[in-house]
Amino acid sequence: MITDYEKETRTLTMRVTEEIDQHTADRIRRKLDSEIEIYSPRKVVFDFNGIEFMDSSGIGMVLGRYKLVKMLGGTFEIINVNKRLKRIFDMSGVSRIIDIKDEESEKNERVI
Repeated sequence: MITDYEKETRTLTMRVTEEIDQHTADRIRRKLDSEIEIYSPRKVVFDFNGIEFMDSSGIGMVLGRYKLVKMLGGTFEIINVNKRLKRIFDMSGVSRIIDIKDEESEKNERVI
């Protein structure tokens, strides 16, 4: 997991670099909560580029961070989601409350 904070826009980007399951979700949660506390970002971006698997604990971790950021007055976005993860987010209802940009829509935006 790699985090990057852009001071000018107060954006915290977290790039997930491993599959998200029960064991990794708790570690990611602790790391991101710490980063949010340190930087108080206006926007948090989860980058799921290259992630092929996420279980229900990952969904819970994402929703918990979304609620935390919203409570602090910020915005939350998920980017680079492949079709498999997009389906998981759609089936769980996450995509109805969190802005999600998948790989296909990113490619189409670059072409236009």
